Amino acid sequence: MKEPLHRSDPLAAFERERGRLFGVAYRMLSSVSEAEDVLQDAWLRWQAVDPATVENPSAFLMRTVTRLCIDTLGAARNRLTDYVGPWLPEPLIRDTTADPESLRELADDLSTAFLLLLERLNPVERAVFLLRESFDFSYKEIAEVIGKTEENCRQIDRRARQKLDRQGRPRPAPPEEHDRLLYGFLQASRQGDMQGMLNLLAKDAVCYSDGGGKTHAAKVPLIGAERVAKFISGLQAKAQVEFEVRTAQINGRTGFITYVEGRIVNVGTLRIEDGLIREIFIQVNPEKLPAS
Repeated sequence: MKEPLHRSDPLAAFERERGRLFGVAYRMLSSVSEAEDVLQDAWLRWQAVDPATVENPSAFLMRTVTRLCIDTLGAARNRLTDYVGPWLPEPLIRDTTADPESLRELADDLSTAFLLLLERLNPVERAVFLLRESFDFSYKEIAEVIGKTEENCRQIDRRARQKLDRQGRPRPAPPEEHDRLLYGFLQASRQGDMQGMLNLLAKDAVCYSDGGGKTHAAKVPLIGAERVAKFISGLQAKAQVEFEVRTAQINGRTGFITYVEGRIVNVGTLRIEDGLIREIFIQVNPEKLPAS
């Protein structure tokens, strides 16, 4: 009888689950670096366990990663209390030319707007909701992961959905519409075309920029199409050096990355609603930007 993979090759068994494990960790933590740290911790625990005692490696690893994420969120529950300015998730960037299979963990529930909404949930609510909504786990499977009864998990999921529904869950625009508005806005901003930008922005559009107190950024969200357009136009007008804006796959949709001398200085995404740009999210905190 052939030996199970997790017993003959523990590393291969772990790598086979990595994509899904990262998907859970990133959605839970809204941070690429923290998700990778959790996976590293899970790998160390996986190495330490006796393979003979593990019947279902997938379930074991999912339980380990989810509980590590709950612990991480619990320890940093007040992470937003003293944060300087708007807080935004760490962007998840993928090469748009990558093979589609390598992007399998990307989905609409990775959008910046949706990850921000998840901050309304406590760690256990977040875990139950995501396992059910994003990974289609049964309540029995969720109960085994988080160590609660099936009925408790149903109640937690119901409560989480009620919280999110009260806030209004963002509905992603069709990809073609999203990209048309993004490219149009980028072109108008490059040309300093204020009216062009205003034509693409909702009247009550909001721009969030996360500097985390580490670099220059608006300390409060900018509300209103004119304020947003002037802010974007001002950023480019004040630039003292040459910069380049490229598009990339960011949190499941096309976004933009600004480079200065080959170094990433900001990453941006949009939320589209009713055919207009409703929200712009710009990450400038150097601690949340990937190395170029």
